[in-house]
Amino acid sequence: MSQNDEFTVEVLRDLGLLTKSQIDHARVEMGEVGLLQTLLQSGVLTQQDVSRALAAQNSMEFVDLAQIQVERSVVELMQAEDTRRYQALPIALREGVLIIALADPMAMQTMDDLTYKMRRDMEFVCATPEAIQKLIIRFHGDADDATSGLLKSMGDVEGQDVVRDEEGGQAEGDAPVIKLVSMLLFEAYTNRASDIHIEPLETKLRVRFRIDGVLQEMQAPPKRLHGAIVSRLKIMSRSMSIAEKRLPQDGRIQIRLGEKSVDLRVSTIPTVHGESVVMRILDKTSLMLGLPDLGFLSDDQAKFEQCVNLPDGIILVTGPTGSGKTTTLYGCLNYMNKPDRKLITVEDPVEYQMNGINQVPVNASIGMTFPVALRSILRQAPNIIMIGEIRDNETASIAVNASLTGHLVLSTLHTNDAPSAIARLVDIGVKPFLVSSSVRAVVAQRLVRRLCPACKHPGELSEYEMSALQIEPGMLSQARVMQPAGCEACRGKGFKGRMGIFEMFLVDDEVRNMVNNNASTISLRQRARELGMRTLREDGVRKVLAGLTTADEVISSTMADMD
Repeated sequence: MSQNDEFTVEVLRDLGLLTKSQIDHARVEMGEVGLLQTLLQSGVLTQQDVSRALAAQNSMEFVDLAQIQVERSVVELMQAEDTRRYQALPIALREGVLIIALADPMAMQTMDDLTYKMRRDMEFVCATPEAIQKLIIRFHGDADDATSGLLKSMGDVEGQDVVRDEEGGQAEGDAPVIKLVSMLLFEAYTNRASDIHIEPLETKLRVRFRIDGVLQEMQAPPKRLHGAIVSRLKIMSRSMSIAEKRLPQDGRIQIRLGEKSVDLRVSTIPTVHGESVVMRILDKTSLMLGLPDLGFLSDDQAKFEQCVNLPDGIILVTGPTGSGKTTTLYGCLNYMNKPDRKLITVEDPVEYQMNGINQVPVNASIGMTFPVALRSILRQAPNIIMIGEIRDNETASIAVNASLTGHLVLSTLHTNDAPSAIARLVDIGVKPFLVSSSVRAVVAQRLVRRLCPACKHPGELSEYEMSALQIEPGMLSQARVMQPAGCEACRGKGFKGRMGIFEMFLVDDEVRNMVNNNASTISLRQRARELGMRTLREDGVRKVLAGLTTADEVISSTMADMD
């Protein structure tokens, strides 16, 4: 028996709900289930007795939910998926404090998560799991009825041509699973999700959407439909085998959502409980962004426009995976895509197809590598070349040579900050004098969530936030610090969309001399700071003070920024 169970039994005895003889008898009778479970199964204890003891053990009030009136307006202050996920339910609102009933009063992580998500004054009380589940079903329905719930929600769009295959075939039909998959895709798109995760667990199916970079659990259909859902997605991809369940597979689905064309990149992988599916939603309209939409403030935007209008040289965008580098590159291509310029890209793979741009896919299995493609496209007389990523010396050398022969080259590197890109190119094997001659600018970036414009409200920075971001009190005089609230427009999250924070390193003659003399990254960074380069964190601070994002977002996104 665990120490927690032992302590709970002692609390029950102190409360007069158990006697020593009952405990001793249960010890004799108990098997692998443990003492507490034995007492419950024998009828000596009720679940309410155990919940009372757990509440007393954790200095928490116990509430008998059968004896109080719970209003729907209070319950709906928390999203349905959160009530099911955390087994927690709002039951009252007292003088602005939300009272939340928990099934497990020792679930500290649950309390922390809800405090962070709800961002309001809350008090936690304890109730029996059965009573909480009964109210969840009463107000939100049975979780196993998710399928019918999803299909019912299609009533608003039924009969309309909402989801179609790109080739014209109807993606909806009479079969419930076909409708369910269509609704799942439609719901993900309308919620601005970038990914859909369908994961089979031991006893249930889990569906999560990645919205603004954060995974959010959604209402899921019963696990018995998992195989049918996966098969439907494979059929829609037209390139995946429904018979093969032992090996990973990749595919692509092209659909129309109303008047919009959307591509889905599908990946399956076998797990111990079945095939896990991840779908990346590739919305072409999200790439038609201007530079301000990417998050550039006016002064940085002017510098960046000056760089991308240069006739030759290399412009690098750096950052870890998921930092928005590809979106920034496509934003540049969209800005530069004019009739008097020829643009060619080399990508692995070509995720977004853009009008007016020649896009070349890499296919290593047939020998179509980055270097092979680059050598060929140089004979196509482009003005601007975009390379998905510089990974090796051969690719880097061709990019450098292209930039030195009158081409503007855009590409990405995986480095934590902008000055480190110089050292990375040298490490790859590019001679320092070639790096100094070709690189014009390096932009490092991260993504932070943008505050929902509909519900953000004035707030204050804590002492910790001001210290971490090195914000002086005088900087707040003209500031417009805002905090998230949560509304229908942002699904109660307080954030809607993401934006970049940037570190722009412009290469001047002195920097070129330093690179030729093998200067360290630290020295290059010092010089960049002298030239006026703001760090990622400093750019984030500007956006916090402008009321565009929160201090917490900037701190978590720039933990490596120690400057």
